Amino acid sequence: QVQLVESGGGLVQAGGSLRLSCAASGLTFTTRDMDWYRQAPGKEREFVAAQRRSGDSTYYADSVKGRFTISRDNAKNTVYLQMNSLKPEDTAIYFCHVPFRGYDYWGQGTQVTVSS
Repeated sequence: QVQLVESGGGLVQAGGSLRLSCAASGLTFTTRDMDWYRQAPGKEREFVAAQRRSGDSTYYADSVKGRFTISRDNAKNTVYLQMNSLKPEDTAIYFCHVPFRGYDYWGQGTQVTVSS
């Protein structure tokens, strides 16, 4: 079965950086587009970043453009989210996502907390 396991979250001061990882299994990673979403307390889950399976097309929410970078290592079946210049409003649970065979698969999430 498809499994997505995120890691790398934590507590960081405003202006700091974190790198999230999402290890995927149960699918052919190189054929899948991969996304990151986040959900802040009391808010709906929102799109953060996406990378096409070719690796040459990336998309970002306006709120993170210029600060976050999505990338992938196909040899490790892993997608990353490098987050720089973090702000308190980036505080959320971050989820890895992949649509596959008509279903949406999500990881368990990793908590990112940015203190002011």
